[in-house]
Amino acid sequence: MTNIAAGAPGLGQFIAGAAATSGAGGIRGGSSAGDRGSWYEAMSRAWGQTLDSQAAVITDMSASIGAGDDQPSSMVQLTAASLKMQFMSNNASTSQNSVGQALETLGKRG
Repeated sequence: MTNIAAGAPGLGQFIAGAAATSGAGGIRGGSSAGDRGSWYEAMSRAWGQTLDSQAAVITDMSASIGAGDDQPSSMVQLTAASLKMQFMSNNASTSQNSVGQALETLGKRG
């Protein structure tokens, strides 16, 4: 059985890396070298990279199953990876909404 999380960096590492480089050169990079993005943008970029990584895992597993590796253990791993993606997507949405609302509240106080 393959560990689907092996070698995958955590969200905190993505945020730290995205903040340090302002996202330049990342999967979802697009900022110019002189553009200093906010930590909120770094968080968004990190979630995007994390979700992209998990989507790649699911795509690879699905391709393997499509190529004939249709063992029950492979199906269970694909299901687990898909549920992990759902969990991560829900958390990404919740954190983005919560931080956005907090920033909005701070903006109203100023």
